[in-house]
Formats: sequence, structure tokens, C-alpha cells
Amino acid sequence: MPTLSLRADGPLTGRVTVPGDKSISHRALMLGALAIGETVIDGLLEGEDVHATAAALRAMGADIVREKPVASMAGGRWRVSGVGGLLQPATALDMGNSGTSTRLLMGLIASHPITATFIGDASLSARPMGRVTVPLGLMGASFAAAPGGRLPLTMIGRCPAVALRYALPVASAQVKSAVLLAGLNTPGRTVVVEREATRDHSERMLRGFGADITIEDTPQGRAIGVLGEAELKPQAIVVPGDISSAAFPIVAALIVAGSRVELTGVGINPTRDGLLRVLAMMGADIVVTNRREVGGEPVADLVVTASSLTGIEVAPEIAPAMIDEFPVLFVAAAFAHGATTMRGIAELRVKESDRIAVMAAGLTACGVRVEELPDGLIVHGGGGDPVPGGATVAARLDHRIAMSFAVLGLGARAAITVDDASPIATSFPGFVALMASLGAYCPV
Repeated sequence: MPTLSLRADGPLTGRVTVPGDKSISHRALMLGALAIGETVIDGLLEGEDVHATAAALRAMGADIVREKPVASMAGGRWRVSGVGGLLQPATALDMGNSGTSTRLLMGLIASHPITATFIGDASLSARPMGRVTVPLGLMGASFAAAPGGRLPLTMIGRCPAVALRYALPVASAQVKSAVLLAGLNTPGRTVVVEREATRDHSERMLRGFGADITIEDTPQGRAIGVLGEAELKPQAIVVPGDISSAAFPIVAALIVAGSRVELTGVGINPTRDGLLRVLAMMGADIVVTNRREVGGEPVADLVVTASSLTGIEVAPEIAPAMIDEFPVLFVAAAFAHGATTMRGIAELRVKESDRIAVMAAGLTACGVRVEELPDGLIVHGGGGDPVPGGATVAARLDHRIAMSFAVLGLGARAAITVDDASPIATSFPGFVALMASLGAYCPV
């Protein structure tokens, strides 16, 4: 259980590339496995969560190989030889810590005539899966889960499954994607209606693989449909840098005086760029340059300069576009002038940890004044002064919690120690090395 503490004796400077987008990496592997032929993926995130997806797909018949060593933080080239469907796995599918792998793969399996058992680590096994099993059950799949609808969970797919029109009760790209993936092998058109727009990587990639995707604005919300019994065509995919990973060096550069950091090739999908918009409202100096499109996704380079931030009230409507970035936004808010109020983010309580409660406890231990709300957090900033620090904080098996407190330590008077840094490998295996390249260091 390795601990982690990051410090900075001077400005953070440099030009870096963050790892490939985790959401896109999962989906590229899954759709490549369903296509007939070879899909080539450049820049795949090589973290533990994505490896869990690859292992599960191999167990269900896909041939997935890494062609060459990683040449940079952007990852290597992977080849996926799909067989047009899924085969019965011989053993349980170990999802490790990955909720995305679990929920999306349940969607894939739901419309195939196979039985699969999902297992995971302690953190994943504590996360409820009912939000996915309910709509997939309406399509005909059946489930036997641990109490509370948790892992270990065994599901039996149905073929043919039943197409449906499903209104999302909460904004969730994972649930939307699971239902659309189930619809790929289901006769008829399966439709998901979302009141609030969530990340749209699935729609973009499904269309790229040749699926018949429809998107319509209705009085009930945005309706996304997929025509079933689709024949997917293999693709060449370039995975952009993950804005959720870029969030950590971005906030680090903002709070360490004199810093100037450039991040190249970051995905700026408008359903994912909420953090950039919120930080801009707080006064952050972030320049977006070299806008371009890579693999159907908008990408840009970001130049981040240390800034004086001002607390704001974050509109709840922006939450779906930055839900994974709130923990590190809490860190940025600790250095702002005035209070930053964030509501409408109850979804954070059912992530890898209860991210509201865990961040509130850790920030308080480090001398930051916070007010915990049922659906959010108010962070009272210190006006740009260093936070007191000097605490050991619990990551609770949550990679984003661990990295957020490591960043907080860069702007603390006394070192902040994360009790367990091992979860970082799930999404950002090169995090410490990247931060070190910018001038951060781990004190002995």
C-alpha cells in the first residue's frame, strides 16, 4: 500500500501529453470486438481499468494484442480482431475497480445468449448496479446479484432481446451506453432519452463503426436511438488525451505560483469540457489552441498559467459535463477568493467512493473550511494562500481522490500524504512521472 506526497519548491513548467481517454478506450475495445475484422487503436489508455475490459473481451472471443511498446504517455497501438458477437466466457469476468467496464459490458452481454459472472475489488463490489440492471432487465436479461444489487453478479443474456424506449431517471452516460450497446444486437430500434446531455462518446463511436444512430430533440429530452442487428465495420481509431486526467496538472499549474504548463492533444468534447468552463468563470488563465478533430473527437492543446481564482456558484446543469472532475475542482476552490458552492452532484456519492464525504473529510483535515451538503459541497477558499496541510488523508480505493490530494499538497505549507496511491494505476499509471517532469517531487 504505497503512500504518496507531492511537493513543489518552485513553479511547475513544461509541455506534457496525458494518457488516452479512458471512456473512449473502453468503447473502442468493445466495438472493435463486435465488428468483424481488425480494428486498430492508437493511444489506448494502458491503465488497469482498460486492461480489465480487454481481458473480459478476450474471454468472450476477441483477439486483442498490443503491437508495439508505449513510445510516450499517449500509449501504444492495439489491434482488435472481432468475431461479430460474444462467446460464452469460461470463467468469471474480473472487473477490478472499473465501474465503466462492468456496466458497459453488461449492456453488450444483455442481448447475447450467454451467461456471465462479474466480480471486482472491494470498492467496485460496494457500488450498486441497479441503475443498469433495471433497463437491461426490461430488455429481457436476468440477474442474480449480491444484496443491494452489487457484485458478485451473474447475468443471463437474452437473444433476441426486446427493444425499448427508456428515459434515464438520472444523468448517466454509463446507463445510456449500456442500453445502446444492448440495442446493437436487438431487433428494432432501441431508444434512450436523456433530460440532461451526458458524454456522447458512445453515439460518436457507434456512428463511426457504421451503426444506424438517430439523435432527436424531443419535449422529454434528447432521444438517442440505435437500429439493432447492426453489422459493425472495423475502424482505425486515435484516442485523444483524457481531459479527466488533464484536470490534475491543470489545477496544479493554477495553484502553484509562477507556473506555466502546456498540455497537448487533450479531448475537449463539449459534453466533457465542464471543468474548463467552470475554471474560466473562476478566472483561470487557460488558453485553448490548435483546435482540431482526431478520430471524430474535438481535440486541442491547453496552455495553463498560475491564476488568482474567485469562488463562484457552479450551476448544477454543468455537472454531467465534469462529474469526474469535481474532486480536483474542490482543490482549486480551496485556493480561491471566497466560497465556491457546488450542488446537484449527488452522483459523486456512488462513485468509487462517496467523493463528497471523502473529499470533505480530507480537506477539513488539511485545514480547508468546507460545508457538506446532501448533494454537494461548499468550499471556502483561502484567497490564494497555501493551505495548512500536514495531514495524512484516506483515498478510500479511489484514484481521483488520491490524485486530488496529491495536487493539494503542491499548494500546502506542510506535506499532505495520501495513504494509498495504488488506485491511481487504474486510470493514470504515469501520474507521478508526469508531475515530476513538470517540477513536482516526492519528499523522502
